[in-house]
Amino acid sequence: MIRLLHTADWQIGRNYARFALEDAAALADARFLAIETIAQLAVQEQADVIVVAGDVFDSQTLSDRSLRRAFNAMAGFTGPWVLLPGNHDAALSESVWTRARRLGCVPEQVHIVDKPDPLELASLRLTILPAPLTQRQTYHDLTAWFDQASSPADHVRVGLAHGSISGLLEHIDSHNQIDQDRATHARLDYLALGDWHGTLKVNDRCYYSGTPEPDRFRNNDSGQVVLVELDGPGALPVLRIVPTARHAWFSLAHELSDDMDLDVLEQALANVPEQSVVELVLDGQLSLSGFERLNTVLGQAEARCRAWSCQQDNLRLAPTEADLQALQADGYLRAAVEQLQKLRTDTQDPAAQDALLILASLLRDKGDRHAH
Repeated sequence: MIRLLHTADWQIGRNYARFALEDAAALADARFLAIETIAQLAVQEQADVIVVAGDVFDSQTLSDRSLRRAFNAMAGFTGPWVLLPGNHDAALSESVWTRARRLGCVPEQVHIVDKPDPLELASLRLTILPAPLTQRQTYHDLTAWFDQASSPADHVRVGLAHGSISGLLEHIDSHNQIDQDRATHARLDYLALGDWHGTLKVNDRCYYSGTPEPDRFRNNDSGQVVLVELDGPGALPVLRIVPTARHAWFSLAHELSDDMDLDVLEQALANVPEQSVVELVLDGQLSLSGFERLNTVLGQAEARCRAWSCQQDNLRLAPTEADLQALQADGYLRAAVEQLQKLRTDTQDPAAQDALLILASLLRDKGDRHAH
């Protein structure tokens, strides 16, 4: 029996410029840590081989340091690693792969399958048929040669490819297409795919593993690897999906109008696991006291998250008469509050809202000091 760990779309070197520098660096670092996690998992599960179905690297311009660091992270598993070039790291005549070889940083147990030739791992009685991308986009099926490829009769046949399954993930002008019946046509025991960033079953012998570390706000079952048991040529594979993500990604939207809505938001944010990546969009309107509570709720939630983005442009400030009375603003201060409120209403200028909130905070602080 062969125990194979299938992963893909590591995209080492990915940039997270939409987030603060500290958070972006941590998310980039998590992708290196994912390699270490995969190595540890392979040892724990007594895997025989790890296959990576494309997009190991995010670009051809990855720094030498990051290139070395990625291969160093594989040290925890001393069995064979089989790495396939995808569309982000295609096997060009001069590529991230040729540079890795030139730097001498590719470990002995790592096989870079950058040519469409069978890789025979005789000790495992396993033949891997790779379909490396030699350019970023192609409009013919690079797995077609699998059908005529020979392998020893006692070997398990595993295909390794990166692209869109025809009839399932293809769209207008889609590229890098793969026949959804390739496993049957090529007599494959398993076809390991990359490109789709979530775990996805095509059929009993064909899966996308997805990326081991989520990288976008899409509910596509990402952050996992696939453990595959192959009992011999012709036997159906037995699969187990294993979570590997350090940082879950959540996209949330809430409309706020009163304290009850704030209660719902507070509970929703409390349910988000620590160290998650959160994108929050807020809409509606709140009183001054509501905004003050909101700022506390958001501050507490942001402190628990690894990365945070909150969009409040469509959330309006609507002070009530009770708000103004509670501020104990009179004379010119009350006039200033009312003028800021009018400016905020008429122009939708966020600066007016910020000024009003600051003034309210100062007045409340003054009132608290007088009370004591």
